[in-house]
Amino acid sequence: MTTHTLWVICHCLAVVVFVNRYVAGILLRLARHKTWDETRDDYEPTVTAIIPMFNEGKAILETLQSILDSDYPAAKLNIICVDDCSTDDSYELARQIAKTSGGRLKVMRNPKNLGKRRSIIRATREADSEIIVSVDSDVVVDANAIHQLIRRFTDDKIAAVGGWVDVRNKQENWLTRMQVVKYWYSYYFMKNLEWGFRRVMCLSGCLTAYRRSVLIELEPVLETREVLGVPIKYGEDRFLTRQIVKAGYLTTMTLEARCCTFVPSTVSGYFSQQLRWRRSNIVDYAGGMTHVWRLNPVLAIHFFSLFALLLVYPVAVVRMLGSFKFFPALVLHIEAVVFFGLIYRIRTRKQPKEERVGALSFIPLSLLMPVTYALLTPLALFTLDTSNWETRNHEEAAQEPVANPIPEAVIDVVSAPMVIPDAITATGRLARQNSHAEMPAA
Repeated sequence: MTTHTLWVICHCLAVVVFVNRYVAGILLRLARHKTWDETRDDYEPTVTAIIPMFNEGKAILETLQSILDSDYPAAKLNIICVDDCSTDDSYELARQIAKTSGGRLKVMRNPKNLGKRRSIIRATREADSEIIVSVDSDVVVDANAIHQLIRRFTDDKIAAVGGWVDVRNKQENWLTRMQVVKYWYSYYFMKNLEWGFRRVMCLSGCLTAYRRSVLIELEPVLETREVLGVPIKYGEDRFLTRQIVKAGYLTTMTLEARCCTFVPSTVSGYFSQQLRWRRSNIVDYAGGMTHVWRLNPVLAIHFFSLFALLLVYPVAVVRMLGSFKFFPALVLHIEAVVFFGLIYRIRTRKQPKEERVGALSFIPLSLLMPVTYALLTPLALFTLDTSNWETRNHEEAAQEPVANPIPEAVIDVVSAPMVIPDAITATGRLARQNSHAEMPAA
């Protein structure tokens, strides 16, 4: 009886989430039509791109150069790269490329390991531009991406605009191909409901533009973040976005601003990423319970359903295993995943072969998803107070955050040109296990 009840609850929650994401979201998009992704071309503010960095190696060269090559007016675009006490040569490499930037790139180094959120806050204080663009240190940004983000600030209440995160190592193996489809659905379908109401609840730090005035306004809230008295460094993107929405501002996104990031190419790296995302989801959903109900009722129901499904799904999987009903459910799950894979393949058929993957690439999710929910969700619940980053392929210094005020930055603005061997051809293989972007759970 208990198993049957849990199965019914799990199904009902899944139906609500499915309808919101794939039916209500699509209908809302069709209803909005021409006003869905509004733009303006009479707004050209000063912009500072901020890149927090820790042990990225040569990959940081590609990231910085892609921003320097942006088609946004060079006179209005500056870059601040914040090294968070890297133990490799990341800081020196960033300083090298700064010498070729004509003074547009500043390289700062934290006196102690602060984490991503505090590094961004520090750089935001240093900047004096109207818009801050957050870029993760393992991504390559399309030339027109920053311009496309700025075009979406059509309302004074819009405080943040996110871009589309695509996969760099698409064809590496079966796991990266699966994530190509997963990322595609995350942006093309799963955010539609929130996008339609301009309340996108998680904008990825891989590529998001913020009004600097809003970041300064929220700084007291963002400065200290703890769970059970322990400072945490995961879930920064989701936490920041939710605080912006909570403060009464609007958040939106666009598929016209693209960046590409490495995704985990090993099962252990993937599970580590998913564990961090599970912690982030749990902490964020719990925190949102106090204020999300004040938003649009449809959004509130969607938010609460996602949280409930996250908690109920593991229990349902365990009960199904105990009652020998798991494999019939798995077959149904595989059929659904194959269907979604076919939809993806049809929608991307005009893309170059190297930019898309096969229709069956999504099938492994049907096996990985029950594992990530049934095992990693309970593990995440019991390790919410961790301060580590499991997705990094290096050890992060366990140091205490630095209290205000922060000392003056170490800045390199040498303008003399120099040759950087293999600067832009480097593939940044070490960064492949370093997937920072946060996505909604599939």
